[in-house]
Amino acid sequence: MYKVHCLNNISEKGLALLSSDYELTDDVSDADVILVRSANIHDMEFSDKLKAVARAGAGVNNIPLEALAERGVPVFNTPGANANAVKELVLCALLLAARDVVGGAAWCRENAGDENIAKSAEKAKKQFAGTEILGKTLGVIGLGAIGRLVIPAAEALGMKTVGYDPFLDADRAASISPNLRFTDDLLDLCASCDYITIHVPATPSTKGMIGEAEIAAMKDGAAFLNFSRDTLVDNTAMRAGLESGKVRRYVTDFATPEVMAMEGALVLPHLGASTAEAEENCAEMAVREVMDYLETGTKTHCVNMK
Repeated sequence: MYKVHCLNNISEKGLALLSSDYELTDDVSDADVILVRSANIHDMEFSDKLKAVARAGAGVNNIPLEALAERGVPVFNTPGANANAVKELVLCALLLAARDVVGGAAWCRENAGDENIAKSAEKAKKQFAGTEILGKTLGVIGLGAIGRLVIPAAEALGMKTVGYDPFLDADRAASISPNLRFTDDLLDLCASCDYITIHVPATPSTKGMIGEAEIAAMKDGAAFLNFSRDTLVDNTAMRAGLESGKVRRYVTDFATPEVMAMEGALVLPHLGASTAEAEENCAEMAVREVMDYLETGTKTHCVNMK
């Protein structure tokens, strides 16, 4: 009998896949398997019983990969399971960056007691006017599970697209969309796009990859969307870009003290994968990966061991 401990709320739809050979336990020290979403387990002490860890999501920066590998414990993730949820929020963010919907809604709430609010709104609305995304160019940094969904969706809304990914070439990128312009130069992408969205993992090599040089290369008034990881963007450089007007809007899914102090940043509370469907998809994939490993030795989407 394998015992499974959930460090975060894991969708019941995923847990329902566990066979009679598995049971849930509230005692992490007695667990053979740990299922986790966002909990940081870098400082956790692991039992010698632990056989596998599965992250119901793609990012694994909250898990000590090397330490677990040294103990012979594989870590699995679920790439692509929440990609559609993130894609849809990126499309929302494009519109929020283009038009001050948030500011306009806040104005209406703040003036809720005005008996003549309809008339007042007609006078106030010009301060919330924006632009359209039709005909604008979207740059997509990272053409993995999410980026390759964002591109055709943006094109369907009438946008032009430019893609960058150091792990792809032009031929492989063309399979995403025949209309995509692929570039192997990040600064070229920055210089040619009205909107830019980033979808790469958080690693030592990607930390601060959007910095002073990249922001300086951007079009005046560009909008930058970050639904990947907060560490990808140099906060000092982004703040300077917003203050100078070089960056018109920074829409990020990661609330940090530094970002909250930025005028012009629209910050969301890590909603990217927060849909019922995404949570179910991730839970189901994570459970299947763990069961396959324990029962057959198969390592699907193992991120710390071969």
